[in-house]
Amino acid sequence: MLTREDDIDVHALRRQGWTITAIARHLGRDRKTIRTYLAGDRQAGVRARTTEGPFEVFAPYCAQRLADDPHLWASTLFDELRDLGYVGSYP
Repeated sequence: MLTREDDIDVHALRRQGWTITAIARHLGRDRKTIRTYLAGDRQAGVRARTTEGPFEVFAPYCAQRLADDPHLWASTLFDELRDLGYVGSYP
């Protein structure tokens, strides 16, 4: 992932005629990363998420339960999630 500042640098250097390889070396990044940002396939400052995590579908339930009872024990919430089909582990 490039920072917004790096993204600005990448585009500025490209406008100045730098090659993708030279920009990559200058910034210490891979050529494919630089090419991706120049093509507009990625947005600076935003991590690409390939798939939704297994917990994401249960996050709204957890938020609601904690809003209802801020003193809810984590182990109790975990047991409720297991009953709802969560298959992850409890640290």
